[in-house]
Amino acid sequence: MDWTKLLELVWEFVNSPTGITILAGLFLWVMNRVYTKKPAWKTFEGLIAAGCKHAEKAIPDDTDSKGMRRFDEALKFILKIYEKSKGKAAPPKLVDSLKEGINLVHNKLDKDGTL
Repeated sequence: MDWTKLLELVWEFVNSPTGITILAGLFLWVMNRVYTKKPAWKTFEGLIAAGCKHAEKAIPDDTDSKGMRRFDEALKFILKIYEKSKGKAAPPKLVDSLKEGINLVHNKLDKDGTL
């Protein structure tokens, strides 16, 4: 079979109402899969908020490098609770996601005045 004829048939099908419908459906399915995926830290948003509040109380305001120490304290708090509940340490990929979540949740709590 000649490749040009095959490509013409494929092109005709893609430009038919059925082909357009199938391609549009496929595109929407892919986009739905991409946009509905939440970051891993979203599952632990409440725990992250508790960790941020715990760190604010545990590390005094007059401490050197208080921001980094509070971040570290919040992360330790979250990982300790995770390990107790799951019976194993958090995987490195989740730890990275939790670090991102700590920054975002802390900023939101600070902006809302609930920290």
